[in-house]
Amino acid sequence: MKSKSENPVQQTTTVTDPSSAASIDPIFHLLRILPFSFLRPPRLRLKLPSFSLPSSNLVFALVLLTYFMVVSGIVYDIIVEPPGIGSMQDPYTGAVKPVVFMSGRVNGQYIIEGLSSGFMFVLGGIGIIMLDLALDRNRDRSVKASYATAGITSVVIAYVMSMLFVRIKIPAYLS
Repeated sequence: MKSKSENPVQQTTTVTDPSSAASIDPIFHLLRILPFSFLRPPRLRLKLPSFSLPSSNLVFALVLLTYFMVVSGIVYDIIVEPPGIGSMQDPYTGAVKPVVFMSGRVNGQYIIEGLSSGFMFVLGGIGIIMLDLALDRNRDRSVKASYATAGITSVVIAYVMSMLFVRIKIPAYLS
């Protein structure tokens, strides 16, 4: 003798779908059927938009821009709204001089300070990418030398300037 679970014909499940036409509610039936008895939906000849993947250079540019914005502290700049540059009064002459780095405060920055530090990080990253391109075997020897020179120069400039920024930001650090 077969049980009910073995015979698929005897298994009937009732699904109560409110959008089905077999609804008991007469108002729902009127709202669903009545407008379409005298109205006809228009025949739209719409085409689905076709789009292709962006180029690798565009993706690289967007990733590099996002990296620059993140390491520049754009979120901090939006939340705290610091001034672009600061000012400091010269103790000897009394003249007010512009200041780019918020010296002595590790957890605060001016907008230009963040942008210049972010640019140095991006310059170092581009230098590393150029060094990677210099290792390509399919390139000409002079092009490889150019990439290597530009890469080393970029990395050295980025490192020296970043260390200079740290020494300006924290005067007694690494002395």
